[in-house]
Amino acid sequence: MRQRVFNGGNRAIRWLFYALFLLTVYFALTSPNIILGDNGILGTSTTMVTTTFIFVAVILIIGLWAYRRWYQFYRMIFIQHQWVTAPLCLGLAVVWQGVLVACMHPAIGFDVNAIHQALTQPKSTELVGYFSSNPNNLPILLVQHWLVTIFHTSSWLFMDMVTTILVDLSVGFNLATVALWDRHRVPTAMYIHAVWLALFPMIIVPYTDAWVLPFVSLYLLCYVALTQTTWAWWAKLPVAIIFGGAAVGAYFMKPSAIVALIAIVLVEGVFMFKRPLNWRRWASNACLFVVAALTFGGGYVAGNTALNHQTFIQINTNRAIPAIHFMSMGVSGDGGYNAKDALKMAELPTKKARADYSKRKLQERLRKMGVFGYLAFLYQKQSNNTADGTFAWVKEGHFIRGNTQPAKTGFAGKLRSFFYLYGTNLCDFRYLAQVWWIIWLLLIALGGRQMSKLAQVLRLTIFGGMMFLLLFEGGRSRYLIQFLPAFLLLATLCANDAIALFKHLFGWVNRPVD
Repeated sequence: MRQRVFNGGNRAIRWLFYALFLLTVYFALTSPNIILGDNGILGTSTTMVTTTFIFVAVILIIGLWAYRRWYQFYRMIFIQHQWVTAPLCLGLAVVWQGVLVACMHPAIGFDVNAIHQALTQPKSTELVGYFSSNPNNLPILLVQHWLVTIFHTSSWLFMDMVTTILVDLSVGFNLATVALWDRHRVPTAMYIHAVWLALFPMIIVPYTDAWVLPFVSLYLLCYVALTQTTWAWWAKLPVAIIFGGAAVGAYFMKPSAIVALIAIVLVEGVFMFKRPLNWRRWASNACLFVVAALTFGGGYVAGNTALNHQTFIQINTNRAIPAIHFMSMGVSGDGGYNAKDALKMAELPTKKARADYSKRKLQERLRKMGVFGYLAFLYQKQSNNTADGTFAWVKEGHFIRGNTQPAKTGFAGKLRSFFYLYGTNLCDFRYLAQVWWIIWLLLIALGGRQMSKLAQVLRLTIFGGMMFLLLFEGGRSRYLIQFLPAFLLLATLCANDAIALFKHLFGWVNRPVD
């Protein structure tokens, strides 16, 4: 009976995951980002950069397929000497980040701009109103204010540097997680993370999407350290405390970032039914998780107390937007931000009035759609939420403030042409990022044989994140960023199985390597 419960729960996680994930693979493969030449949907066009990339890629693939020496050379560089090559690739990606931030640190719009302005204008009536309605952004404001008081600067360059450090810290935690799980997979993880960093310009957007990443990566690392190592209990005790602290930090930075924590609890519950169960080890881990839970609870109380007693910006907590507002927005338009709803939240005077209005609009929209209409809407929303491998770069309202027409001369101008809204190479960036997103997704999709506990936690995290975005405000893939540690780690775990399946499908299984 116990084994049947375990097998059923394990299969259910896998089925639920693939039900949504395979849709994402399809949507990524059919994204307008992958269109070559003139792109009527996006209003831009690829250039010789993309043409050259495709030409080189095709030549390399043919060479690896047809010429034994090419294949041997590839194996020597990227496999036999992977402990040299992989760190080198990752190091180059980090250097590239520094170049990107140095050449491109513009003022950013939407919520990011409100946070940045509040650092120097905390008494602005408009900003007080914003944070009263959106207290979820108060923690990052206070953290940035704390950094400003230490380093005496609030420049965009400084905040972008901090964002870069936090993203790289997340990478470090992810690599440590892989090392604890299986050190032989670390070079693979380095390759995957290096490509991601090279195509992740969100480091110039100092917002919760990127700032929450190290917290998520850290509590996933602590989870693996608690459950997959043979350390003594006293060595695991501080890890449990850090686990709880990282989880509560993720919650305050971006509440939906604790989806992985929920996944951990559910998967641990399923694996309790696996036979044979080491009750002594299970009891020891249970005690450590209690310590982590107590740390989380204590951190939650302390964090709320600090927010309620902060004096940097005076806000009216009664103006906070109710959660049901984001569910109501999530079924309007493309499933994303609704300016009309947001304006109504500012007009209505009480919490009850705002909640009642949102509930009424939610019910109206669902009734109007009907069951099949709602399912069709969710199908399209899943595409809106997950298809774009650039993570909605420059698709937010006033994403980059000021002049978005980059200079046509100089290195910085050429670089900005790949990332600014009116840059001549923006479509090239979108194409390259989309190709990588497709490869990344295929590594996960083709690695279904990986059924370890960690892989199941990561699958359930991705499924939970996608479900959250389907039910609440979504409409663009920027909201996926908070869940990227799960994507990166799962791609690493699945890479060997995915590549083996790919070789089998295309006849590379018996390819000579000597």
